[in-house]
Amino acid sequence: MPVNDPITPEPLLQLGLGFMASKTLLSAVELGIFTALAGGGRNRESLAAEVGLHPRSSADFLDALVSLDVLDRDEDGTYRNTAAADLFLDRNKPSYVGGILEMADARLFGFWNNLTDALKTGAPQNEVAHSGAPFFATLSQDPIAWRNFLNGMNGVSTPLAGALAADFDWTGRRHVVDLGGALGAVPAAVLRANPDITGAVFELPPVRPVFEEFVAAHGLADRLAFHGGDFFSDPLPEADVYVMGQILHDWNLEQRRFLLDKAYAALPEGGTLIVYDAMIDDERRRNTYGLMLSLNMLIDTEGGSEYTVTDVTRWLRGAGFRKAEARPLIGGYTAVYATK
Repeated sequence: MPVNDPITPEPLLQLGLGFMASKTLLSAVELGIFTALAGGGRNRESLAAEVGLHPRSSADFLDALVSLDVLDRDEDGTYRNTAAADLFLDRNKPSYVGGILEMADARLFGFWNNLTDALKTGAPQNEVAHSGAPFFATLSQDPIAWRNFLNGMNGVSTPLAGALAADFDWTGRRHVVDLGGALGAVPAAVLRANPDITGAVFELPPVRPVFEEFVAAHGLADRLAFHGGDFFSDPLPEADVYVMGQILHDWNLEQRRFLLDKAYAALPEGGTLIVYDAMIDDERRRNTYGLMLSLNMLIDTEGGSEYTVTDVTRWLRGAGFRKAEARPLIGGYTAVYATK
């Protein structure tokens, strides 16, 4: 008989203490470690001096990043970015996705300390819990936090935008509007790949200044417009493709159905609504990332959560869409293409 592998506590301890590794990476992003190394390798002393590390912390901190596979260290002690860190965590590259990590460090890391309270009460633990004011209204009053939040959302959307632009057949489409699209990562990716298409973002008015900076930096000011408004109370701009990316998970079931009904009514016949989120697998076993994000929605919203493909397909058919096709994107995200 084969001998069973011994049961050890290491996996449980590693999981329970995972916040240590998480915070190590978040601090590295905050300090600009990867941006400092984007120009080439550096020794510990010069790198520590540039980013402000104390001599007591520098060796253990930088070597921890090596052990986490986000830095490499040569035999002579020179530190370098790994390929992934250099591509995605250098603030000066258009592929930078560290905005979401900056937002997680500034906001979510502290909120998750109150997960137990959220589990017991069902109440959010974010800025609303402290001020009682609506989340976006509160956040937009702090220019730094607001910019970090928008850049964070853009950081999440950037790799998804490229995947979506490549996956969907844009042939014959003329105008795409991203509903709640933050800085416009998705339409920007679509427009870059399809020079005959124009686009717009429908967002709350305080987003406009940061949006305009993003659009100008990407040379799309003549093709990518901004429409200020609230998708619950204002008419939706005309389009033959709407995108709702990481939107439905913010709201409760009644609000989700309202938004899907509204999009269906505004689309022309043959128009498409694209919904993407970190949808949970129907068996609720495999997409750990989606389940963690659903707990984050518990902490950070009043009624939001992630949902399954079966759930959203049922809602879309209830809104009137005659066809809904689900396709995996990247990183635990799924897109559903619904046709009117």
